[in-house]
Amino acid sequence: MEKLTQQEEAAMLAIWKRGKGFVKDFLEAHPAPAPPYTTLASTIKNLEKKGFVESHKVGNVYEYTPIIKEETYKNRFMSGFVKDYFANSYKELVSFFAKEKKISPEELKEIIRMIENGK
Repeated sequence: MEKLTQQEEAAMLAIWKRGKGFVKDFLEAHPAPAPPYTTLASTIKNLEKKGFVESHKVGNVYEYTPIIKEETYKNRFMSGFVKDYFANSYKELVSFFAKEKKISPEELKEIIRMIENGK
């Protein structure tokens, strides 16, 4: 799976939020500041070429549907991120956040409980 640009990720977040729709729908769901209509339309066409969305024509416009699930993209992105920046160690990732004081002891305890309970 190809890595997305920030612009493509923002568009995909809007698409995942709506489920399916037209460019104008995704423009409404896009985080501010939303790009111009034509920019978003081009970005969505690129996402289609990359295999993230599919389209079908309705009248004279295209309706887009995500092919890749948000959870699937997150899993692949995070796996690559941990591999590239933390020597493929999730322990190193958590340790980094602990050292940077981005995660509290209570949050760490909650994570441990989740691991122990298999959730």
